[in-house]
Amino acid sequence: MTSDDKFDDLPELRARGLRKMEQVYGFDMTDGTGDFFRYTADHLFADIWERPGLSDRDRRLLLIGMLAGQGAADVLGIQVPAAHAAGELDDDALREIVVFLSHYAGWPQGARLNSIVEETIAKSKRKKAGF
Repeated sequence: MTSDDKFDDLPELRARGLRKMEQVYGFDMTDGTGDFFRYTADHLFADIWERPGLSDRDRRLLLIGMLAGQGAADVLGIQVPAAHAAGELDDDALREIVVFLSHYAGWPQGARLNSIVEETIAKSKRKKAGF
């Protein structure tokens, strides 16, 4: 079953949001319930992430910067590997982001981001090597 098939029974707005969530997060999504999920899928991902004017890479850079500034290592642990896996940010770009953001977000936030970046790069190398 492809991603498109599993969302066929949903309204188009929700299906579009869930597909975009899968693309952004890099893992399979299922439909959820409640207002929070509705706003996340239908508004944030089906609408905001799909607006013209910024590429997904641009949006990801903004999001990573904001998350680093807030010290949101948990969400950075999702966004950084997803950006790397999607080819939006390579090893060099991720490492440069760490250096740059450390000077604006603070060294402790940069150190947390650096750990996430280096773990992401190491996991990717292990995966490519077949480990």
